[in-house]
Amino acid sequence: MTRQGRLLVATAAALAVGLSGCSLIPGDDQPAVTPVPTTARTPPAGSEALAKFYGHKLTWKGCGLGECAGLSVPMDYAKPEGEVITVQVLRMRATKKSQRLGSLVVNPGGPGASGIDYARAADFIVGKPVRQRFDVVGFDPRGVQRSSPVDCLSDEEMDDFLAQDPTPDDDSEVASFMGSMKVLGEGCLQRTGPLLGHISTEDTAKDLDILRSALGDAKLNYLGKSYGTQLGAVYAGLFPQLVGRMVLDGVLPPDLTWEESAVGQAEGFERAAHAWARDCVDDGDCPLGDSESEVMAGLGDLLKRLDRTPVPMRDGRESELTEGWATVGVAQAMYDQGSWGALTDALRQVVTQDNGTELMLIADEYARRDPSGKYTANLLEAFYAISCLDSPGRPDAKYYEDIVARAEAKAPVFGEALAWGAATCSAWPVKSGEGPRKISAEGSGPIVVIGTTRDPATPYEWAVRERAQLANARLLTFDGDGHTAYTRSNKCIDDAVNDYYTKGTVPADNLKC
Repeated sequence: MTRQGRLLVATAAALAVGLSGCSLIPGDDQPAVTPVPTTARTPPAGSEALAKFYGHKLTWKGCGLGECAGLSVPMDYAKPEGEVITVQVLRMRATKKSQRLGSLVVNPGGPGASGIDYARAADFIVGKPVRQRFDVVGFDPRGVQRSSPVDCLSDEEMDDFLAQDPTPDDDSEVASFMGSMKVLGEGCLQRTGPLLGHISTEDTAKDLDILRSALGDAKLNYLGKSYGTQLGAVYAGLFPQLVGRMVLDGVLPPDLTWEESAVGQAEGFERAAHAWARDCVDDGDCPLGDSESEVMAGLGDLLKRLDRTPVPMRDGRESELTEGWATVGVAQAMYDQGSWGALTDALRQVVTQDNGTELMLIADEYARRDPSGKYTANLLEAFYAISCLDSPGRPDAKYYEDIVARAEAKAPVFGEALAWGAATCSAWPVKSGEGPRKISAEGSGPIVVIGTTRDPATPYEWAVRERAQLANARLLTFDGDGHTAYTRSNKCIDDAVNDYYTKGTVPADNLKC
């Protein structure tokens, strides 16, 4: 998912590697990555008050798969002498330690996804040459899972929140929908306390630099996917001279407004759904129609039908599959074309049996909800809390109704739900004063930006936009489906990124794969 809407990035990349080819034109080589511990542990100019945090070394201990440590950071960067919180970190050591080049910090997105869980999948989230030569390091950002997690709602309350009607039809339903957003924000403030005002992306980017220092790296080498690209860009804007080898895959530009994000993401999911619809028809026996247009119309009609009349579940966990849960399930399947077959089967079960069990199971993947109905992570709560601090919403429903009209015109199936999803932050109880902003990161090293042409959650146009804003960037284009590209399905992209990390070979700008 991204900052706006209710859509999240998957925690691990797909394992298959495609064989489509393209040529890599080498750019300027960078020197080898060399850890310089003394320099690395000196705070950047203007950060002298934080010197005690930059002086720390991490104490690593075995924790099953990998090594774990705690990183001390100030809760409030404006008051570094005040309360201290601990950010949990995991390291997967380079498999060829004698050829180690440094650390590669990774973030899978969300906001709210666990970087620790992501780094544990190091063998699959980076290419083999990178795995051999870099320690892959993940962290749970402040407010996420193991690092002072945000809490907003009980499991039962979260069930109701996700099950509610995402497309209110009249003044009464709009009032109820907007009221639920106020309840969410008040619950976050009551259950989380003062930390709720200090979990912005800028706060986490500052944590990221203290982590770089503690790892002993003179510059930050980084892989960010989805929301992780926003975190990387914000870091580059704050510390351009400390940017090492940075890859931003599935881009969420930091200057997106609520309207741009809602409309753009609706278009992205609509585009991905059209690709799924073609696949459904080509496979034969598609439950929603015999042509792409029929399937898309059938999908829209089915969601409207569930708005009027939810279907029962047959697994004993939930009483019914609502439009809200069904929308979550359909969106989740758009993240990876490997899920399209499961989505088709689940929709067939709804259409032919009035049974929502299989589609609910797909929705559970998105919500990080186990078969017993328990939420296994605070991903959703952290997602809302970080997003709303980064980009405050407006309290008037009319603002969102206008966005709905624009989104529906471009995305008939997904537009309304995603545009109303922007209202999540309409009554947020704390403000950060930051808001969307362009970042150029003048003086940084080369930043590699990757866009996938039919990415549902982070439309390709956003990667083009980010490339234009960054002062020193290269754009890689993957002509394909699914969310993000590196290590998912394309050898051309993989080779370009692997060579950039391990050899310093900067890809040619506008490389197409």
